[in-house]
Amino acid sequence: MLAARRSGALLGRTLSAAQLRSGMQEPARQAVWMSGEATSTSSSAAPAPEVDMTAAAAAAAAAARTAAAEAAPPAWAAHSGVTTLDCLPMPAWIVAAAKPKRPAVGLAEAVKTVQSLARAKFDESIELSMCLGIDPRRGDQMVRGAATLPHGTGRSVRVCVFAKDDEAQQARDAGAEVVGDEDLIALILESGGGGLTFDKAMATPEMMPKLSKIARILGPRGLMPNPKMGTVTSNVAAAVKTMKQGRVEFRADKGGVVHAGVGKCSFEGRALQENIGAFAAAILAARPKGVKGGTISGYLISASLCSSMGPGIPLNVAALVAAAQAARKAE
Repeated sequence: MLAARRSGALLGRTLSAAQLRSGMQEPARQAVWMSGEATSTSSSAAPAPEVDMTAAAAAAAAAARTAAAEAAPPAWAAHSGVTTLDCLPMPAWIVAAAKPKRPAVGLAEAVKTVQSLARAKFDESIELSMCLGIDPRRGDQMVRGAATLPHGTGRSVRVCVFAKDDEAQQARDAGAEVVGDEDLIALILESGGGGLTFDKAMATPEMMPKLSKIARILGPRGLMPNPKMGTVTSNVAAAVKTMKQGRVEFRADKGGVVHAGVGKCSFEGRALQENIGAFAAAILAARPKGVKGGTISGYLISASLCSSMGPGIPLNVAALVAAAQAARKAE
């Protein structure tokens, strides 16, 4: 009797779960009887006869397995492009079609494509990105420097020169907007860097020790003159002209990628190609000695070209290297 009641209780729980999934309500009388909680209305009532529940329990287990199989996702849902929307009452499977990758194209075609995809109302800038095979965490593999674009960047650059006497006058004649010595340093220190009106800064060697007072102001803004970047020089006139013509500084980020603006969408295609070649030549010339592999295969991994609001167009590495070699010959 006890075994029959236990089997009945188990069957009652199984059937209740199946009925809840199907939206049915189990009669209260049947639930009470199967849980073994039914009692006789009188002390003289005969006990319920023993019932063999083995077959019924097996049937209930089979029904539960069938229901679980129906609720399981189909076999094709294991594809990597399928996701589950668990928030829906029933599982829904969506197959996301992978976007085809753009093939790498030549330099002329890439420039033409980027210009055709520029739809903004302003003159979009064109940016070149180059992925390098370097480890930026290593000091001997840092890529940093500057490139002079033959056709400029299309932006107006305000230059500041820290110089004295004749060199200060040469900087003014070359077109520098801000020129000064100790007075300018004191003004920047007093303002705390607020209201700086220049985009680039350079200095003569004799002024560098005095710039230590405002290094914490200029440094975070990328304005501190640096001998390695060519912004500490005695020939200030030539340096100002070069910077205004189209001098672009570059530095590899944490991912080993170098970005730089190489012109505007309004530029002629030939001018953009020459700017890109000049920048690529500077990147190849800055190849660290610690990089393994050949100059091309181990250093320049990939490159792409894009506008300010447009998609990236993959560049053929061989075509980019050819443009860099042509730029070197034209110098």
